[in-house]
Amino acid sequence: MASSPPIDKLTNQIFSILENKFLFGTNDHSGRGKVIILSIDAGDGILAAATLLHLQSILRRKSGNPSAHISDFFDVVTGAGAGGILAGLLFTRGRDGRPILSAEESLKFIAGNRRKLTSAQYSSVFSRRWGRGKSRSKILDRVFGDSTLRDTVKAVLIPCYDLSSGAPFMFSRADAVEMEGCDFRMAEVCGATVADKAVEMRSTDGRKKLVAVGGGVSNPTAAAITHVLNNKQEFPLCKGVEDLLVVSLGNVGADVDSNHVVTNTSSLLKIAADGAADMVDQAVSMAFGELRASNYLRIKGNGLNNISIKSEKDMMINMFGKNNNIVDKILGEKNVESILFKGKNVVEYTNMEKLEMLSGELMKEKERRKYNSSILPTVLYSPTSSSAASTPSDSTLSSSTA
Repeated sequence: MASSPPIDKLTNQIFSILENKFLFGTNDHSGRGKVIILSIDAGDGILAAATLLHLQSILRRKSGNPSAHISDFFDVVTGAGAGGILAGLLFTRGRDGRPILSAEESLKFIAGNRRKLTSAQYSSVFSRRWGRGKSRSKILDRVFGDSTLRDTVKAVLIPCYDLSSGAPFMFSRADAVEMEGCDFRMAEVCGATVADKAVEMRSTDGRKKLVAVGGGVSNPTAAAITHVLNNKQEFPLCKGVEDLLVVSLGNVGADVDSNHVVTNTSSLLKIAADGAADMVDQAVSMAFGELRASNYLRIKGNGLNNISIKSEKDMMINMFGKNNNIVDKILGEKNVESILFKGKNVVEYTNMEKLEMLSGELMKEKERRKYNSSILPTVLYSPTSSSAASTPSDSTLSSSTA
C-alpha cells in the first residue's frame, strides 16, 4: 500500500537533512538563513533615524517597492532611550497592519519633538531629562494610542531599569505573547526607557508592577543577541553568531571641546555612556571574530571630521541642511571596526558604502526565505491577536509630528 504523499515528502526531507549532515558535517550553514537584528543606542536618536532613512531609501530602490518599511527586512529590533522610541515607531502595528510610521516620518517625529521630549542640554542617557513627565506621556500617547507590546510587527526589545527589583528589565514582545503579566502599553514602555524620574507602571492585566527609570543600558546589542540565541521557540535554527546579521547604530559621539576642561556633569556622563557603548561593541565584535566583516555592522560618528553639536539651533541646521549636513558627513566617514586586542581599525569602506553592502545582504536573505524548503523556518513568531482599533489614527500622528 502506497504511503500518503505528505508523509513521503516529509520522510524525504528528513533523510535529505540526515544525509547532508552525514556527508558534509554539521558546520554547513549555507542552507540556514540569518536572523537579522537592528540595535539602536541610547542618545538623541537623530543619527540612527537619519541612517535608517537612507537605508530605507536604498531598500525601496533595490526591491522596487516604494512602500517598503525597515521592519520588512529585520527580524528583531532593540533600542534604549530615544533608540527605544525609534524602535517602537518603526515596529508598532498601525490600523492598516503596517508600522505606524516610516523611517522618514520617524525622523521627523524624533527631531520635531526634540524640545518637548528632551531638555535643551545635550546630555547622556543616564541624566537626560525627557521633558516634563506629563508632556512626554501626552506625546507618546498620541502616537502609540493603546497599542501594546503584542501589537508590534516583529520581535521588539526595549530596556529600562526597575527600581523595585534593583535590576535592568527588558520589555519583550516574546514575553508579552507568552504571559499576560508581561504585556505593557507601548507609550509607557517608550516613556520608561527615557524616564529621568521613577515612573510607576503596570502590565495590561494589572498584575505586574514596575518602578521604571531610563538608563542602565546604552548599547543593547549584546542583550538582543542573547535573547535570540536563547529563544529557540521563535528562532529554532539559530545556533551561534554565524547565524546572525547584526546592525548596530550609535550616536554622533561625545560633544567635548578639547580646548576646555570638562566640568559639566552631564558631559562626563555622556562620555561614560559612550564608553559603555564602545565596550559592548568591542565584546560583540570579539564574539563575531572573523565574521565581523560580514555579519556585524556598527555605525557611529568616529570623530575624524571633528563633528560637534554646539547648540540646539546648530544641531537642527547642520542635521537637516541640504549641504554638508552632519548625517552625510558621518555616513561619508570611513567605517570603523573593533578588533580584539588591536583596538579600532578604519576600514576601506565608508559607512554609506557599508549600508549599500548591507542592503544587498538584506535583499538576499529576503529572497532566500521566499524559496526556503526547510521544515523549520528561520523565524517563527508566536501569533498574537492584535486589535487595530487601539492604534492611533493618521490625523493623530500628523498632530504629533507637527
